Amino acid sequence: MKTIPSFTINHIELLRGIYVSRKDIVGGETITTFDIRMKEPNREPAMGQGALHTIEHLAATYLRNSEWADRIIYWGPMGCCTGCYFLAKGDLTPQDIVPLMTDTFRFVRDFEGEIPGAAPKDCGNYLLHDLPMAKWESAKYVSEVLEQMSEANMVYPE
Repeated sequence: MKTIPSFTINHIELLRGIYVSRKDIVGGETITTFDIRMKEPNREPAMGQGALHTIEHLAATYLRNSEWADRIIYWGPMGCCTGCYFLAKGDLTPQDIVPLMTDTFRFVRDFEGEIPGAAPKDCGNYLLHDLPMAKWESAKYVSEVLEQMSEANMVYPE
């Protein structure tokens, strides 16, 4: 079997940032898959599942209510718990979505109240949420990565 492209990324050198994971043509439209990397793989602890689940709910809610709503295909956590995947319509670059991701993670960082979709009828694991840690992880990502983006945070390492 062929190795899928995401398993060929040098995770030893990978920094936190925003990367284009792949681009696919679907029905004549380009879909860009972004790697929203919040943790340095294998060098810092992965996010807790509760925090990542809460980020998923809050970010998806924010994105689907943003000016980008009609371009959003998917937002969800990586199995390795080091970030999320974001799929959007268009032939996009990381630079195109830095402002959107900054606004998204500021929304999570500043969120107060009931987590959208975190009720038994709305969620398959409604008890697995951790708003304080979601806010902490988002604040860290905003201040240490999104507000200081450089080329190294947007181009996969060799």
